[in-house]
Amino acid sequence: MKHILVIEDERNLARLLRQHLEEDGYKVSLAFNGQAGLEEAKRNKPDLIILDLMLPIIDGLSVCRHLRHESGALARVPILMLTARAEEIDRVVGLEVGADDYVTKPFSIREVLARVHAMLRRVEMVEQTQKDEVINIAGLVLDKATYQATIDGQIVELSAKEFDLLYWLASHPGRVFSRDYLLDQVWGYRAIGSDRTVDTHISRLRQKLSGSSIADRIISIRGIGYKFDASKS
Repeated sequence: MKHILVIEDERNLARLLRQHLEEDGYKVSLAFNGQAGLEEAKRNKPDLIILDLMLPIIDGLSVCRHLRHESGALARVPILMLTARAEEIDRVVGLEVGADDYVTKPFSIREVLARVHAMLRRVEMVEQTQKDEVINIAGLVLDKATYQATIDGQIVELSAKEFDLLYWLASHPGRVFSRDYLLDQVWGYRAIGSDRTVDTHISRLRQKLSGSSIADRIISIRGIGYKFDASKS
């Protein structure tokens, strides 16, 4: 049974979410402020977190930042952010600090459930590929053990960092990553680089992948960063 943590200070809304999630077969915990949410997340390590942006004691963005700096599985737990504000800056900042998706209030419960189902399915797909350290998606095969990339059986010559960048994006399909986050994850926290480092490597990847559908799956998200679109036909 998947465990979902709802961090939401509107108690009636939090309990409504819990009711519908439990009806769908999930185990659900509630927290009504950011500090309590962080403590609950660290204590029980949920499979997914529904996180309100505007929370007392510690706001949702700060909670998200804290979680992304944790170690192990908790740093990678999918986060669905809830916001009552529709401005683009809120969405951008939420994604930049590590939220996987967002829903703007007022929302339908059906929409939230659909997002939750999709996010958990994505995690299961990533976990399966990471078990073997081989990604096989849309004709692209990335073998982490040999650092070999092929598309429809044809070898694509990539540098180590180009491979690492493509592997990271493809192993988290659908998730948007900021340039700073990619620098941290692919180049390391002590790497000396800038936004241009990521942009340059993305440009080289697209050139080397040109002529295949994979190049078109590396999507630029204006003002944020990049994602790998596994659903693109």
